[in-house]
Amino acid sequence: MKPARLRADVLAGLTTSFALVPECIAFALVAHLNPLMGLYGAFILCTLTALFGGRPGMVTGAAGSMAVVIVALVVQHGVQYLLATVLLGGVVMMLFGLLRLGKLVRMVPHPVMLGFVNGLAIVIALAQLEHFKDGEHWLSGNPLYVMLALVALTMAVVYLLPKLTRAVPPALVAILGVGLAVYLLGLPTRTLGDMAHIAGGLPQFALPDIPWNLETLRIIAPYAFLMAMVGILETLLTLNLTDEITETRGFPDRECMALGAANMVSGAFGGMGGCAMIGQTVINLSSGGRGRLSGVVAGVMILLFVLFLSPLIERIPLAALVGVMFVVSQQTFAWASLRVLNKVPLSDVLVIIAVTAITVATDLATAVFCGIILAALDFAWKHARELYADVHEDADGSKLYRVHGTLFFASTTPFLNQFDPAGDPQMVTLDCAHLSFVDYSAIAALMTLRERYAKAGKHLRVVHLSERCKQLLKRAGAQHA
Repeated sequence: MKPARLRADVLAGLTTSFALVPECIAFALVAHLNPLMGLYGAFILCTLTALFGGRPGMVTGAAGSMAVVIVALVVQHGVQYLLATVLLGGVVMMLFGLLRLGKLVRMVPHPVMLGFVNGLAIVIALAQLEHFKDGEHWLSGNPLYVMLALVALTMAVVYLLPKLTRAVPPALVAILGVGLAVYLLGLPTRTLGDMAHIAGGLPQFALPDIPWNLETLRIIAPYAFLMAMVGILETLLTLNLTDEITETRGFPDRECMALGAANMVSGAFGGMGGCAMIGQTVINLSSGGRGRLSGVVAGVMILLFVLFLSPLIERIPLAALVGVMFVVSQQTFAWASLRVLNKVPLSDVLVIIAVTAITVATDLATAVFCGIILAALDFAWKHARELYADVHEDADGSKLYRVHGTLFFASTTPFLNQFDPAGDPQMVTLDCAHLSFVDYSAIAALMTLRERYAKAGKHLRVVHLSERCKQLLKRAGAQHA
């Protein structure tokens, strides 16, 4: 590795590690867990996926989407059941990769991706507002003014420093610079230490202390499956975004395998489950992190913070981290999507807006699934409307229907409406040279058409079926001649 590349990855990893700490602590607290579980999970997940995953430059940690999924399990059954769930969830993720299902991310349409990115950017920004509270009350007076000033200073450094030099990541300079200013000036503002004390030892290997029986499996399996699906979805979407930013290609199946293995190790060593974190990934990439080393450095630094550097790290002002995350939110939002709203089909605009709103209101998985369903319904509707027939009367009195389009569940009614069994002559030919049969609904429509002509005492001849269509009809027990 070239020295310049090595230096860039090390500095990017260091920057990312500062941004990982408050997020992982916050998500652990959301899930009613010891903050160290979030930090141990971040160390294990970030390091292992960086070493063995399919997308260098991507950052994995104890993500908020996973915390929301497992909070009910922790409240009802305790931490040991959570660790077992993380283990089982890791197995599901590995199976997903082994079965090479990572390619399913290609089924996510671009408008859904835009909505996902925009919604997540808004969620990242809204999450920072919690740091403007003291308990249940919003900050006011001098504490608020100091917080706002430090956030603004941090953002100014991040935006302006690249105009002077790109030798160091601007986010790293902003965090360290603002932290040093707060310490030297003795400014009264909240720090990482106010969230939680992060001093601890090495994570210890211990299998979950639970009864290993079918009843336990019944409890943890639904949570494990949901956790795995949410984690895989967020990881693969972040992988797609990283591919676009770096203009390189990652390997989704390998990433799923590494993510599953990392979650299993995390569960065995008392850590939270997790997945790719888009905010920290954007920080890493914008700081110059492109190789595996950046993720390894970020993960190892988390462990060093816990073991040796907690007194220093706990002094970092939350305002500095909030400012960096506000910049990440701004950089994550796909502003280009606003400029094309009046240039793309209305249906795509509605999908973008819907996915963005659902992401903010509920969660990422629900938003993406809803977006895919909306996009699929729109595609089916448009495809169904494209089916049409050319009709020709032959000299011998027979009639020829040459149908163009795709015959599937949404186009069966338009297909049947093209024909007039009562008014047609005795001999009718259906030319399928330009007609594609897709599903069983298509076969059922053809059989229905034949029955209608048979009831009218007429013969329908089907010609020019493709080999694939013939196979579909043969499997269904229908004759095509």
